[in-house]
Amino acid sequence: MLARAMRRPFALATRRLPVLAVRDFRLLLADRVLAPMSFAFSLVGVSFAVLGQTHGSTAKLSYVLAAQIAPSLIFVLVGGVIADRIAPQKVIIAGNTMMAIGEGTFGVLVLTGHPPLWQMIALEGLTGTGMALFYPASQALLPRLVPAEQLQEASALSRLAMNAAQMGGAVLAGFCIAAIGTNGPGWALAICGTGMLGTIPLMLALRVTAHERTLQTSMIRELRDGWSEFRSRTWLWVIVLQFAVVLMSWYGAFGVLGPVVARAHLGGPAAWGTITGAESLGLIAGGLISLRFTPRRPMLFVVLIGGSIAIEPLVLAMLWPLAVICVVTFLLGIALEIMMVQWTVTLARMIPSDKLARVSSYDAFGSVMAMPIGAVVAGPIAAWAGVSPTQYGAAALIVVVSLLALIPRDIRRLRAADLVGPAVVVRPAEVVVPADVVIPAEVVGPAQAAVSPGAAVPSPVGAGRPS
Repeated sequence: MLARAMRRPFALATRRLPVLAVRDFRLLLADRVLAPMSFAFSLVGVSFAVLGQTHGSTAKLSYVLAAQIAPSLIFVLVGGVIADRIAPQKVIIAGNTMMAIGEGTFGVLVLTGHPPLWQMIALEGLTGTGMALFYPASQALLPRLVPAEQLQEASALSRLAMNAAQMGGAVLAGFCIAAIGTNGPGWALAICGTGMLGTIPLMLALRVTAHERTLQTSMIRELRDGWSEFRSRTWLWVIVLQFAVVLMSWYGAFGVLGPVVARAHLGGPAAWGTITGAESLGLIAGGLISLRFTPRRPMLFVVLIGGSIAIEPLVLAMLWPLAVICVVTFLLGIALEIMMVQWTVTLARMIPSDKLARVSSYDAFGSVMAMPIGAVVAGPIAAWAGVSPTQYGAAALIVVVSLLALIPRDIRRLRAADLVGPAVVVRPAEVVVPADVVIPAEVVGPAQAAVSPGAAVPSPVGAGRPS
């Protein structure tokens, strides 16, 4: 009876959103609800656990959060090569397991005693390694689950599920920590570890196999091939460099100093959970808009939204009322989600599928390579100059680097219509172009046309974007 009652709503849903008829995509959606909801408890729990254990030390909070980001400088590149070699969901399982052990153990230590700083740094380093392995594998997995014509719809729905789960998790975590009191951060971290383990059966159920490999090459050679693919596109490496500075500034001024401002002026963990929840609600709204909306110049849109991230440290520096801060983060969340969907779709359509994980790993590496610097220096600078001046400086830096990123013509001129996608993998001796795809002559350079007709971007003259 229940199955019959559910059949009609499911038929209506698949008629409006055909990608929901794909079994493996539904499994992926379930994973992208459970994992972000679980990890949202960490986003709130880690900061308040460290502040509680170190008597409010901003410098020690900087060191712990830097340890979470630092592994990306090494393991995100390794994860990209591995995800191009084996089934990407296996890499995701390994990453989720590391996050479960890191956050779960951290939670147990907080609940049973007072972990020293080195233990907190080591456990967040393990969590960061899992995060680094996850990103390139996740980018490579989605295009292999759904038909090409459903890629934007799948990307929007996938991120919609993630953001809804993260919003619910962040708000719930904030209020749980506030309600439980001193042990709240420890319980939040334990919940995170348990939830991340629950994602493993979902990933094991996916029917995705590894790419067929005609040649066995070394990891160094594959990293070099991925780098060549990455640096051959001006729009790609310029935007990644932009976001390296943007995320460094944002992470220090908002991610590290935000909980400090919330603790001192806005009401503590519940306020911070509300702020992150408001942004997640904006991400949900942005995901709904992304189902049908495509900017005419997607890379120009990405750069401009990157510059608008300056608003978050700015409103904290100005100590605006909590309700106003939540409205601002909600609106920014809408814009950020539209941007991320466009970025994901652009990479999937412009990069050959057998190199997508490696290119995504360079994307993640470049985007986050300076975040540990932002995390390490934000606390000491704030202790010397003050929290608000540090946040003003970060906002100014974000605006300046985003204006510089508008200089290349590729970024300003690339149109959504040029995304002929998805990128076609060809053998060296042949060029395969789908019969229904017309590639504008001004978009494809002769060298690229001989290698990958899906890579429809003018050949750049120089040798980075948001993760």
